[in-house]
Amino acid sequence: MLGRVLFAFSMLVIVSACGVQSENNDMPVTAVATLSGEPPIIIAHRGASGEYIEHTLQAYQRGIDDGADFIEPDLVLTKDGILVARHENEISGTTNVADKSEFADRKTTKTIDGRDYEGWFTEDFTLAELKTLRAKERLPELRRSNMEFDGQFEIPTFEEVLQLLKAYEKKTGKRVGIYPETKHPSYFASIGLAHEKPMLELLGKYGFEDADDPVFIQSFEIGNLQALATQTEIRLVQLVADEGGPVDREDQSYADMVTPSGLVEIAKYASGLGPAKSLVIGRDTLGRLSGSKGLVAAAHEAGLVVHPWTFRRENYFLPTDYKRGIDPAGSGDLEGEIRAFIAAGVDGIFIDNPAQAAAVLKKQASRQAEAP
Repeated sequence: MLGRVLFAFSMLVIVSACGVQSENNDMPVTAVATLSGEPPIIIAHRGASGEYIEHTLQAYQRGIDDGADFIEPDLVLTKDGILVARHENEISGTTNVADKSEFADRKTTKTIDGRDYEGWFTEDFTLAELKTLRAKERLPELRRSNMEFDGQFEIPTFEEVLQLLKAYEKKTGKRVGIYPETKHPSYFASIGLAHEKPMLELLGKYGFEDADDPVFIQSFEIGNLQALATQTEIRLVQLVADEGGPVDREDQSYADMVTPSGLVEIAKYASGLGPAKSLVIGRDTLGRLSGSKGLVAAAHEAGLVVHPWTFRRENYFLPTDYKRGIDPAGSGDLEGEIRAFIAAGVDGIFIDNPAQAAAVLKKQASRQAEAP
């Protein structure tokens, strides 16, 4: 399926390259103020997942080394109730489980959040069993260099991720934040494996428990964030996609949630909004950035910080006017896209390539220091 999408991508780039020039790539870094007045934060999305296989300790460490302010693990649970970092609880696309004959009989089909999935699921494995697996690149067509690490890295527990942060802080004196996402919280609660208690216990154990600590908890659902708001002072972030709605609220749509009145409701339980990028700056029919949608200003008016997702350097993911060449896996002008969103006033960005975000912010700080 992805192969057909990549072919269509190439055709679009060839067509759009004929006479289409970017007017945004040299956009000055004169940003609208963030809500706090501080520079936007850099969130290493699943670690530096553009450089190493996502959700591995190596990717998280690379994100830290590349200048991220926060690292972001997606959290799912094992059969014995241990939080582990995986993009999804179905792990055939991110591990070598399909090659393990001893686990062949664990393959099954499940309905999660109203959709059917076939494969192997973390909740059917103990942590000891998961530790016998090894991670593999989830996007091999786009990240061929990451495939050299296939089979080398373990699935990390959430506690191991927190230990990594503490070890770095002890060594350097710098405190890097944690930004966990609860994956499918309603589903996991329905099978007796709720995220909240083990997650909050571990965060507290490693010193992440107050509103002033460098920690956010995020979710696409509403109910678990509202429940967390009664249990912790940790800042919460409501994720919103550019279509659909939260699976735990059939009467809600994400479109309604990003209206001024919807943002006021979010601010009753959360400190931030995590929107899809297209909700912040739209795209025209050729896929070019077409201008601010006003979401940042509206969210700031409601007292919410805005952390859009996800910034990636591959042409496949970039707006048409920031692509470079026709290879979907080739590197485009990611820094140009970042500058456009900084100019829109975002408070942080989820990014697979944190080094490039750090470079943009460094240049911005240098220019501001030189300004009269």
